[in-house]
Amino acid sequence: MTRVSVIIPTYNRAETLPRAIDSALEQTVEDLEVVVVDDGSTDDTSAVLAGYDDPRVRPVVHATNQGANAARNTGIEHANGEYVAFLDSDDTWLPAKLERQLGALEGRSSEWVGVYCDSRFELSGTDGRLRTTAASVLATRDETPTLEGDDELIGEILADNVQPGAGSTLLVRTAVADEVGGFSEALDRFQDPEFCLKVLEQGKLAYVDEPLVVREETGHPPASVVHAASDQYLEMHEETVDRYEDEGFDIRASHDLIVAKRYFADGKPLRGLWHLRTASASPRNYPGLCWAAGAGLRRNPLPVVTTMLGGLVLAAIAGRTLRSRRRLE
Repeated sequence: MTRVSVIIPTYNRAETLPRAIDSALEQTVEDLEVVVVDDGSTDDTSAVLAGYDDPRVRPVVHATNQGANAARNTGIEHANGEYVAFLDSDDTWLPAKLERQLGALEGRSSEWVGVYCDSRFELSGTDGRLRTTAASVLATRDETPTLEGDDELIGEILADNVQPGAGSTLLVRTAVADEVGGFSEALDRFQDPEFCLKVLEQGKLAYVDEPLVVREETGHPPASVVHAASDQYLEMHEETVDRYEDEGFDIRASHDLIVAKRYFADGKPLRGLWHLRTASASPRNYPGLCWAAGAGLRRNPLPVVTTMLGGLVLAAIAGRTLRSRRRLE
């Protein structure tokens, strides 16, 4: 049996696809196959795949576009490996990614069914470097969440304290991925954490604390889409959400922050403020929140009004921070 099946879903990404495939083929673990699911592409994707004279590359073609989740599930169906590892077609892996992950599972009991790793974004320009630096500094003021295991890790994922990024970081037993039914094809967003939640019902996840995945920052859907998907995701796991909120996890408040940021970025500050009033924000969230507000200003520049709203945003952050400190005291 093949050790690892790498599943790469792709749609009209002929330009970035070769980087993803090459990063999989260049892994220090050689016993692998690369299942590339062409989800009905209309660009030069077929020519890119035809250019690979390597028996480890196995193209699977959808006649029509069905979405990334359906493509990942097709990959699981065609996987011959003991493990499956997912890689988005605009991301890349460092050469030792799979080796580090398989090593993290060695010596552990059979209840450990998968492993994920850290990742980093390619944020270009001065703005990107500032955001990365600020987030790193402010993150040191946060409590370290639980990164491995099962029960408590579920709460951390629901509260968005841990973001496994299953689409490019996760390696999991193929039998488990198949048992849980793959990725939810009903979700437009939050499909990665939702898949991890289902995996955690079958066993534990380990973690490699190294940025072994390089992500490209892509465009975001409209805030209304993120808002609807967030509600749908939380409703799918309503009982679990209630249970973990009773244990102290700020799940719905964390999703209010996600939605608020998207409305700010869309240039809809009033809607953003409406969700921010019930949101849970920690210092590591401030750079992203400020960047989203700035992006919204560029999209919808209203100098006087937006200045006032900027003050309200800062006041809301300060208020929540003060309340959090008082609770800790």
